[in-house]
Amino acid sequence: MAERILIIEDEEDLVNTLEYALGKEGYDVVSSLNGMGGLEHANAKPIPDLVLLDLNLPDMSGLEVCRRIREMPQLKALPVVMMTAKSEEIDRVMGFEMGADDYVVKPFSVRELVLRVKAILRRAQPTQEKPAQNDFGILRVDQDAHQVWVGEEEVVLTALEFRLLVTFMERKGRAQSRDTLLSDVWGYGLGVTTRTVDTHVKRLRMKLLDAGKYIETLRGVGYRFCAKPDEAQG
Repeated sequence: MAERILIIEDEEDLVNTLEYALGKEGYDVVSSLNGMGGLEHANAKPIPDLVLLDLNLPDMSGLEVCRRIREMPQLKALPVVMMTAKSEEIDRVMGFEMGADDYVVKPFSVRELVLRVKAILRRAQPTQEKPAQNDFGILRVDQDAHQVWVGEEEVVLTALEFRLLVTFMERKGRAQSRDTLLSDVWGYGLGVTTRTVDTHVKRLRMKLLDAGKYIETLRGVGYRFCAKPDEAQG
């Protein structure tokens, strides 16, 4: 079955262009010109595999749409790419804080956007050679189910936060620079700053509660996930 892309964008010409370009690549494309309609499509079956979301919609902001998507348990792993004319760093940070996986600034290359969509969907596919479940101290991660527990409490992560955590755990005991994380977690050429990494690591630590201490800050270097649970400080 073709992967489904949901476009939530009020510029009809851009919607038509994206529908054509993504359709040529074999994707099943649905679209909405407003936020409420987009939320209905997002929650309808079959659930989309990725959302392209405009920040400025006629009935509500794209940030609000993204927030509501992230509040739906069945959509917590749904990748969201924000599209906007705003290019200030604070706008990008706010988008990522709301759970966006990527951020493109208008005007953008449709071809580049299609490549980003492919890259995000490819990263979202489970790989057979990696363990489906990973236990580390009080932290338990089920990659197939996209679920995380700290002790007996389930923690809800966005798709990007989940990918960041899995990357840390796969490289436990090894220093990771911000540039390395930007390249390996966000993907190449996304035009985001290293501050984005700091923002996501901070939010990830908060969500992980007592397990947040497993992610160490290496001043002047980046971050490291503890090699063993009992090495965690604090």
